[in-house]
Amino acid sequence: MDEMTLEAQGKMNKAIEALHGSLSTLRTGRASAAMLNGIEVDYYGCPTPINQISSISVPEPRQLLIKPFDKNDVKAVIAAIAVSDLGINPINEGDKVRLNIPPLTEDRRREITKQARKYGEDCKIAIRNVRRDYMDLVKIDDTMSEDYQKRVEEEIQKVTDEAVKNVDVVVAEKEKELMSI
Repeated sequence: MDEMTLEAQGKMNKAIEALHGSLSTLRTGRASAAMLNGIEVDYYGCPTPINQISSISVPEPRQLLIKPFDKNDVKAVIAAIAVSDLGINPINEGDKVRLNIPPLTEDRRREITKQARKYGEDCKIAIRNVRRDYMDLVKIDDTMSEDYQKRVEEEIQKVTDEAVKNVDVVVAEKEKELMSI
């Protein structure tokens, strides 16, 4: 495989890794510390990720326990969770915060599935942008023969098709997980 193709494949794989990260933040009805990724707490005037100022544990399958390292941060953690789009009411237990994750309704499952598909489409767009950029580089390169350019373009297209299939598989698995009760 050509060096350009391998480089393009690496960038496409990074887009798929980012998709995994985005999908892990979606609520599935089970407790996961990844649900809190992206939630930032006002920590002395500076927005800080919640997992950097507290320890997060899963004592039960439908429950998260957040223990801030400093007891004074409990109110800030509760405020950050309340304004997030999780749709979960935090429970103040003095020096820790408990999140009871309610079972998802059918409508909420469908909404989250749509969000997962949107993340998948965004990833496909990123993959196609990588393909376009590398195709443009191949066309501009005058040192390659026409046959070699065609071969590299075909390889890049194959890698792109494979990456798009991977995205479809990842999103389908997440949808299956979301729709199972």
